[in-house]
Amino acid sequence: MSGSATFLGMPAFPRNAAVAVQDSQLRFNLRRATHTIRGKRASAVAELPDWAELRAAGKEIKDHTLRHLDRYLLQLEEAVTAAGGHVHWAADAGEANRIVADLVRATGETNVVKVKSMATQEIGLNEALAEQGISAYETDLAELIVQLGDDWPSHILVPAIHRNRSEIREIFQEKMASFGRAAPEGLTDEPRALAEAARLHLRERFLSTKVAISGANFMIAETGTLVVLESEGNGRMCLTLPETLISVVGIEKLLPTWQDLEVFLQLLPRSSTGERMNPYTSTWTGAVEGQEFHLVLLDNGRTRVLADEVGRQALRCIRCSACLNVCPVYERVGGHAYGSVYPGPIGAILTPQLRGMGSELEDSLPYASTLCGACFDACPVAIDIPEVLVHLRGKARHPRAERLGMRAAGWVFNRPARLAGAQRLAGRLRRYVPRRLPGPLAAWTDTRDLPDIPAESFRDWWSRTGGGAR
Repeated sequence: MSGSATFLGMPAFPRNAAVAVQDSQLRFNLRRATHTIRGKRASAVAELPDWAELRAAGKEIKDHTLRHLDRYLLQLEEAVTAAGGHVHWAADAGEANRIVADLVRATGETNVVKVKSMATQEIGLNEALAEQGISAYETDLAELIVQLGDDWPSHILVPAIHRNRSEIREIFQEKMASFGRAAPEGLTDEPRALAEAARLHLRERFLSTKVAISGANFMIAETGTLVVLESEGNGRMCLTLPETLISVVGIEKLLPTWQDLEVFLQLLPRSSTGERMNPYTSTWTGAVEGQEFHLVLLDNGRTRVLADEVGRQALRCIRCSACLNVCPVYERVGGHAYGSVYPGPIGAILTPQLRGMGSELEDSLPYASTLCGACFDACPVAIDIPEVLVHLRGKARHPRAERLGMRAAGWVFNRPARLAGAQRLAGRLRRYVPRRLPGPLAAWTDTRDLPDIPAESFRDWWSRTGGGAR
């Protein structure tokens, strides 16, 4: 799988979605998985009478941090350095990949293990390392499935959500041997058997690899501590066994204090896995005995997002995937249709901002939504995704005919007299209104029922009845 081939140059969302909705197995897998996670989340959230207050606190902490991001980043750098770590600043994907590749080459190793990091997927790190002769092995179970299957991640929390267990069994049997230890003979599709096959395969990799690459859910400015929440223990193995640990983290993952972390340790597990807490919450501060630690702070468009007063709220995202699990669009088309490592509603606002508007894919993503608002209701840090979607729609490129139509509509609506004249004309011509519009406009009428146009307009009725007085 190539990250650049996966996420760049893909068709616009409507074309991707049109293909995805034809896959009945995909829709079944998505519906079953998202509804299960959604139900667990609802139960876990209902246990907390102060959930609304926690949500508001998470929003305020994130907003405060983003307003003072420069100060807290410098505080973080000082704390990490004082604890024996090394901090590197990466302005974009190319610089981040060069830094990581140089650090790995300096160790003399050609293999690395990774604990799930969306930031490294965002920058195409695996492919950049491969060009330098370095093999990166994913250790998260879902990421392992995606990598072995030469596939693309389709969900923030469960990247292989589009696969069922029979498909996973086939992937393990066919591909596992080429990456290391082969799948056991007679492997069944029982979850316990699949998990054991992955455990045996990964254990061999953990014990033989001396360099690890991680992401982080949070960084604490006051102490220089990084935090990873996960469910399998692979993160703990990556963080402790290798002799060199390299963490690639977006600059927005910052929290000022340990006290702030307490809020998010309640918000994130409930919103992502529907649990009160994650099975594994790992924290580390700088370098520990016998291990060298490097922190790569990634910008890659984040400061540009921060400059947008409406769009910057996307940087509050804690990657919980709650918005995906309630989105009616995502449930039917899956994550691949979004053409980005960030799928679903959050991807529809984050990807165009990180990359910049202008390409066919980025311009289409703000329209990958019904604006129903379910994502906003589910978001644990109250990101108003519909507001940002509308904001970005105003920035997207539109066809010339559409621009001319909107300009004409604006001219009519700008003066009451013009609007009244247009309405009177339309009323007189109502018998000539076609049921199906011609050419490209047919797509509009093919999916909508045109209501009967009344013989009398509301404006005429209002005038005739004296302003509606009874």
